Amino acid sequence: MRHRKAGRQLRRTSEQKLALMRNLASSLIEHGAIETTEAKAKELRPFVERLITKAKSGTLHDRRLAVRHIHKRETADKLFQEVGPKFKSRAGGYTRILKTGHRKGDGADMARIELIEG
Repeated sequence: MRHRKAGRQLRRTSEQKLALMRNLASSLIEHGAIETTEAKAKELRPFVERLITKAKSGTLHDRRLAVRHIHKRETADKLFQEVGPKFKSRAGGYTRILKTGHRKGDGADMARIELIEG
């Protein structure tokens, strides 16, 4: 039974899922928008929004907490110098998920997740 087990498994172990979320979050911060499956996008949204909330305050402690997940120095700098200040006056909801149809190969539901304009 899966009682009180929140979130999607995505057919991965917890370590693989964490690595996937870290890579997707880095790509989203670098490019501003990415296209992935709908399930991955819905799982990525709270992960990225927590990082952006940390970037809004910009303290050293928050930076160290965020760098646990964003391993590229350039991406972490962009998160704290550009993305965080852009959403300074916003209380939450920094991302948007747009459904884009089905993938040709296997019919998976695809979605585009993007950072909204602050």
